[in-house]
Amino acid sequence: MINRVVLNETSYFGRGSRAKLKDELLARGLRKVLLVTDATLMEAKVTQMVIDVLEGIGIQYFVYMNIKPNPTVKNVQDGLTLAEISNVDSIVAVGGGSVIDTAKAISIIMTNPEHSGVTSLNGVVETRNKGLPLFALPTTAGTAAEVTINYVITDEVNLKKMVCVDVHDIPVCAIIDPDLMQGMPQPLAASTGMDALTHAMEGYITKAGWLIPDMFHINAMALIYKNLEKAANDKDDLAIEKMAYAQYIAGMGFSNVGLGIVHSMAHSLGAFFDTPHGLANALLLPHVLRFNGIVCPELFRNMGRAFGLDMNDLSDEEAVNKVADAVASLSKRLGIPQTLREIGIPEEMLPSLAGQAINDVCTGGNPREVTVDDIIKIYKEAY
Repeated sequence: MINRVVLNETSYFGRGSRAKLKDELLARGLRKVLLVTDATLMEAKVTQMVIDVLEGIGIQYFVYMNIKPNPTVKNVQDGLTLAEISNVDSIVAVGGGSVIDTAKAISIIMTNPEHSGVTSLNGVVETRNKGLPLFALPTTAGTAAEVTINYVITDEVNLKKMVCVDVHDIPVCAIIDPDLMQGMPQPLAASTGMDALTHAMEGYITKAGWLIPDMFHINAMALIYKNLEKAANDKDDLAIEKMAYAQYIAGMGFSNVGLGIVHSMAHSLGAFFDTPHGLANALLLPHVLRFNGIVCPELFRNMGRAFGLDMNDLSDEEAVNKVADAVASLSKRLGIPQTLREIGIPEEMLPSLAGQAINDVCTGGNPREVTVDDIIKIYKEAY
């Protein structure tokens, strides 16, 4: 069997590493940047830390920040218009997954204009050209969009989250600077951290799992489980730094093996109800773990050991439940809602959500075969 691993060209890690953006832009002769971010980060002066680097070397930049938490086709098209009018030669993305995903789509269309309709990028697409050089500086410790070949855009017309997979969208450079994540509000730090844990756990048990991604996933989930609560609730500096690296490590793994139905089901919630992605994943993860555990209990023992749990002398069912219970307990300690009812999802919509989830690109990677009725049942358990 032949396995493939795709990673970005260069990454920098550590507090203050945003300064390396200067060297990377100058080395490539890039002088005209589309700066993709969001209004909250601009107001909080987080983006300003990167603007200071650009202005320090006289880089001309054009700011695009009209991006929703679940970015839409229109968000991409508006950003693309600014990029084309400004004739930029590169993109710098400062933000969470929504910002970086939008930047990826703009990057791809800039060099592959036949996809300007955006919806043609849905699914696994083999574009002809690498995207416009993209430099990603994440401000949340969750999505790992800076190191993956995936991005997610909402088709508002058809109420569908498009999961776009393309090796040409990966940023040429990722800069993981914990200083940019320091000011995350607790709810955002909690939900994005649970997103990263979902990436590590789903990636580890996916059908395509193998040695190298497994190594990333196990180490990522160990770091996340031991540091997320301290990072989100206590604002512990070292824990924030470890979360920054852990989410990146998880991204190196799942980007190369795919995910499962936690993400399929979360995508439906985001498309229909604009549910924040990390929140949806956190709420669904324990329920899907219990569903999947029957086909891979030994992997659950490994995940429990990564958490630091005693997994000795347990039956398969006990091992699966112990891991799922640990995840649910962590989510509760982070203050994350535990039911779909709490976040206002109408129960009568569950079949429609399941109908879309079964066709999501992530469903094929789930370790246990699944039907629409199975997904409806899981939604009801989470309700």
